[in-house]
Amino acid sequence: MPRTTLRTRQNTRTPSRIAPPALAALCMGICAAAALTACGGSGSSGPSLPFIPTAPPPAGPATPTALACDESLKTAFKPDANTTVTVVKHFKQGDDLNLDGTASGTVAASDVCMVKLNVGPGNAGPADAPSTSPGIGIEVWLPATAKWNNRLRVLGGGGFVGDAGISSKTQIGGAGAAAIAAGEGSVSAVTDAGHASKLPIGAVDGSFAMKPDGTINTTLWTDFASRGIHEMAVKTKALAAGFYQRDAKYAYWDGCSTGGRQGHMQAQVNPDDFDGILAGNSAINWTTFITAELYPQVVMQRDLGGTPLTADQLALVSSAAVSACDSTLTGQHEGFISDPAACKYDPTQDPAVLCTGSGGSNATAACLTTVQAQAVNKIWYGQTRDGSAPAPASDVGYGATLASGQLWYGLTRGTALNSPGMPGFSLADSTSGVPNPFPIAAHQVALNLQDPTIATPDFINATGNGANNWKALSYAQLANASDRGKALQTAFANINADNPDLARFRDRGAKLLTYHGLADQLIPNSGTANYYERAAKTMGGIDETQKFYRYLEIPAMGHCAGVGSVNGLAGVSPAANPPLPAPNQLFAALTDWVEKGVAPDNLVLQNADQSLARPLCTYPKKLAYLGGDVKSAASFACR
Repeated sequence: MPRTTLRTRQNTRTPSRIAPPALAALCMGICAAAALTACGGSGSSGPSLPFIPTAPPPAGPATPTALACDESLKTAFKPDANTTVTVVKHFKQGDDLNLDGTASGTVAASDVCMVKLNVGPGNAGPADAPSTSPGIGIEVWLPATAKWNNRLRVLGGGGFVGDAGISSKTQIGGAGAAAIAAGEGSVSAVTDAGHASKLPIGAVDGSFAMKPDGTINTTLWTDFASRGIHEMAVKTKALAAGFYQRDAKYAYWDGCSTGGRQGHMQAQVNPDDFDGILAGNSAINWTTFITAELYPQVVMQRDLGGTPLTADQLALVSSAAVSACDSTLTGQHEGFISDPAACKYDPTQDPAVLCTGSGGSNATAACLTTVQAQAVNKIWYGQTRDGSAPAPASDVGYGATLASGQLWYGLTRGTALNSPGMPGFSLADSTSGVPNPFPIAAHQVALNLQDPTIATPDFINATGNGANNWKALSYAQLANASDRGKALQTAFANINADNPDLARFRDRGAKLLTYHGLADQLIPNSGTANYYERAAKTMGGIDETQKFYRYLEIPAMGHCAGVGSVNGLAGVSPAANPPLPAPNQLFAALTDWVEKGVAPDNLVLQNADQSLARPLCTYPKKLAYLGGDVKSAASFACR
């Protein structure tokens, strides 16, 4: 794996510890003021005592007792009145990872302890209502004492989160966290962020966010927006301290998509929770960009009479864009686009795509009429109030600054507009002429407008279920939904993680490394660039910001490709083999930055068969071709 080579001053940051208020809570019923150092207080290197004894403590210093991976943990670990241990299970090396006796096919690479927690109070209500919740479900995985590397590496979620397996007493929800604990030796954890969906793919279900009377469920919005991830951080640190009898030296966040939003939220709201945050393809501007995710389907309803483009048409126009723009960097066709800003491809001017009846040369069923081609231009440009879009020759809608009239960005040209095998997981998707909107987008618009019938039918509420009424939305009504999403930020618990002030995170010496694929089929990367520019302006400029917060743009990478729940490449030809991050390459770069002071300046990406390598540039620098072998990283520079 390529590693950075530029070394900087060693980081003298104080190792991660639980904040004093959390320590006081963990020690309640045990520590008098004079004995706080026994619970890992300021200046102490001693163990924490995250449990309440069943008998009064003896005179003199308390004797620490390590938490055990058995039923005793249910009474021994009681950091506060809201927290309950629901399941404890020890897995030996080679054990199948299951709780109900049904083999999962996944075995523990080494001994691990799984602990499930519920952190209330949750939200009361009818038992069958999606908005009813007992609290935040957290699943923690702890490696054997001898294997622990003194790190925490907790994982973010996707979409609306809500994986029912995390709080289940018979299922395992955190297979990824289990693999991290058993494999690399970090304590890991996942959370359902305060709600458990009844849908097979819980991440697409926003029903939890509306009460049975149709009003906003601010309590669960708060758990989803920020409280759930903060509680996971605090409780995971406390469990580790009690289990190993020492504090973690470093705490890391690792998340993509919603996990990227969660990472940015932690840096803004709870900056003491993590020493390093890896945040990918981040859903930072939640209500704005998710509302805009419905725009491609609204374009096809309004401009194409409700008849969506077919999968073949979407594949044809996407491939044509790649072919038109994949040589802008090196002068040679590479099968993927390195610089979306340089791609001005216009299907309304492409005879190979246009039907013969529209002046083109394509006589296949996959051809596009001029009206359909212009609809694709609108989808690429992004949401506007009136459904307009300028000619691509003058403005492709890409960049860190929104254009006049542009409410949000569209997908980059060449990015996959359909998602074979995963209906609805690309924004213009359709199957057999039936539109497949991204469910999260329809659910969010329903929440913005407080009308459940706008959502897809899997949105459940006592006042009315989803009825696909999004199909009737005009451009102006969708724009109003975007405005409402912004206006409701307080009720939505400030879900948009777009506060550019990162001073508290910077001042404690923490590091934030964010990345975004330039062919993301769900979240336009320009939104990350937009936030980064605003943050840099607030934090004293790009140079000052890069001392603690860096942004990496990755050509040809789709939504969380290889690292999230929606995997795969987007914006590439079938034969393309673009260079992408290797497993854990970016996480290793973050740990080197935090623990060794080695900034991620000289990362190199390779493709799957290692036949092509390219430097990975730190924003705002972009890749430049110097000449020579296009497969060699030495032929390129970041400028």
